[in-house]
Amino acid sequence: MQQWLVQWDDMQYDEGQNQSRPKPHFYMFSVPASQLRKLSGIYRRDTDRLLPRAEDLSIQRKHDPERSEEIRRYVEGGYPWSGLSAAKREDPANDRLRKPGWLPTAVVVNILEPGDMRSGRAIDATETISVQDGPGPGMATLSLPTPASPHGEDGVPPIEVIDGQHRLFAFQDGDVDVEDYELPVVAFHGLDISWQAYLFWTINIKPKKINASLAFDLYPLLREQEWLNSGEVVQVYRESRAQELTEMLWSSPDSPWYRRINMLGGSRAENGPVTQAAFIRSLIASMVKSWRPRGRAGGLFGGTPDANSGGLSWSRLQQGAFLVTAWQLLADAVAESGAVWAISLRHAEGTLDSDGQRRVGATDPAFAGPFTLLATDQGVRGFQSVINDLCYVRNRELALAAWRDLSAAPEVTPEYIAIAAATLADEPVYSFLTQIAESLAGFDWRSSGFPGLNEQERLRAAALRGSSGYKEMRIRLVDHLRGSTNAEVQSAANLVDRA
Repeated sequence: MQQWLVQWDDMQYDEGQNQSRPKPHFYMFSVPASQLRKLSGIYRRDTDRLLPRAEDLSIQRKHDPERSEEIRRYVEGGYPWSGLSAAKREDPANDRLRKPGWLPTAVVVNILEPGDMRSGRAIDATETISVQDGPGPGMATLSLPTPASPHGEDGVPPIEVIDGQHRLFAFQDGDVDVEDYELPVVAFHGLDISWQAYLFWTINIKPKKINASLAFDLYPLLREQEWLNSGEVVQVYRESRAQELTEMLWSSPDSPWYRRINMLGGSRAENGPVTQAAFIRSLIASMVKSWRPRGRAGGLFGGTPDANSGGLSWSRLQQGAFLVTAWQLLADAVAESGAVWAISLRHAEGTLDSDGQRRVGATDPAFAGPFTLLATDQGVRGFQSVINDLCYVRNRELALAAWRDLSAAPEVTPEYIAIAAATLADEPVYSFLTQIAESLAGFDWRSSGFPGLNEQERLRAAALRGSSGYKEMRIRLVDHLRGSTNAEVQSAANLVDRA
């Protein structure tokens, strides 16, 4: 494969700095993983050897056996089967979770030339892989040494791995089940060690990770996969369900977050104040978790779709309707609030109408403005956590299991969510959610950036910033609800663990 630009000819190459001029091409081929492993050596960075930096030519990170074992399981049965515990992998009921374990990403290697020095020893011509042009245009022939693994314990392997060591170590000698598994390989020939380190860096460190919100947005494309509905044994099920619920909040006209969630990670001004990823992680930490975790409140949405796991057999439609309703009630309560914090935010933004009417939802600075915690990661997680926990500890009194989805709706749409939400209005939990929302409307949601705070208020709000703010926010909200004038809310808050 010819990959060389004319302007590269004028760059500086220095053999003395292990940066000799590379060949203007590399090779692409496939090879059985077992054979590639026999031919390969891996030079890892090791602080124990205490070599001078100029002499330490190792580039690989330390091998993680657990990572290689995880890849081996993936090759054998794909995802999500590879992520199950040993007992669950042996359960025939989980055989339906098996999928092909493709590894389409190439292992990147360097083929040594005769005389190349490694660990104080030069590789002999009889130990190297010969590379000859032909038999046709754009083709080359690689001839392996005889025997196929000639270097022994003290010799120099003819191939050194630049990237892909964990994939390579996933294939053990004598594993007949995968001995014919072929790996794609990108092979350089005679590439100096500094260029190998440069390649390793560009492959593993330089690329920017995909935006989390964009990654979660791919889940709708996977929903036809049966394993997404296999319950909490699979982490991606929880992420997929949380993504779908977030999409319901974003797409339902009755939701105060209608078209106001930053779904793809763009700018806050254009796409909304809170990212899709923040909503998803909040739901995973609150509602979309196991029904009976140890020592704390479980998730209201953690008992579906497998009713045998305990909990509520609510459909996706019911879960979405519950979430939209809870947020809608909070937005309505904030809009009706005459609390000092809410009025100060509205005055700061100049959004009180001439007749004194307050705006609702996304148009209300108290709910979704630049200085309210309700429009931050901490506020979203705090509200969804306390709603989940208070309803969880009173689920029997609220008869949550008695609420049924009788619509037989063929799909989840804003129209069907609105129908399901209308049936929720007749359930005991509706008035309970209303009381929680009215109590939380009295909580001071102003952020530390609001210019109208005094120093004590600013410091108190500043403690809610960052990842540590999630726990502190939940503690404060639960403490606030313990002082509610509503006996039901007060009782539920007293049952919820502060930690």
